[in-house]
Amino acid sequence: MAARPPKYFPLRRWMQRAAVAVIHRQGEQGTELFFIQRAKKAGDPWSGDMAFPGGRKQAEDPDTRATAMRETWEETGLDLHRQGLTQGRLSDVITRTHRSNTPMIVSPWLFEWHGDTHLHFSHEVADALWIPLRFFTQPAHQRSIRWQRRFVTLDMPCYYFDDKPVWGLTLRMIDDLIARDVLQP
Repeated sequence: MAARPPKYFPLRRWMQRAAVAVIHRQGEQGTELFFIQRAKKAGDPWSGDMAFPGGRKQAEDPDTRATAMRETWEETGLDLHRQGLTQGRLSDVITRTHRSNTPMIVSPWLFEWHGDTHLHFSHEVADALWIPLRFFTQPAHQRSIRWQRRFVTLDMPCYYFDDKPVWGLTLRMIDDLIARDVLQP
């Protein structure tokens, strides 16, 4: 009898899952990425930050790609089923849930946008904008943001597009996208 191959990361099926949509289009300044600005909410450490649309996987979602597409529709009104072209998945990112500090896996999915940008925001979104990918390839734009949680204070890498901070998991996903050289700025 042949030995069974070891399962890849067996705890993964018990961890919470989430997904985001990394949406790009060709604009006046080359490749642009779509970001939402999170609504300001008391007690949310990422309140007002820039992020990719997305959220937690629901039982009715067949996979994380479907989660990214559903969440994008719910948060912004962008219909990735009809106006987006799936281009693959970037590297999963492990983080923690907001409420219980338990591990969570976030899967970023890459989509090319082929539609209009008529938006309607959910209560979770304050604003949205397209930022040129080139902006994130220029070291002169990189600064830092002070992150504080209880007794820990860290200066984290950050890009401010106007007064809007892009950092944390979102910046890690952008770095992964740039490192893979999938898109040309």
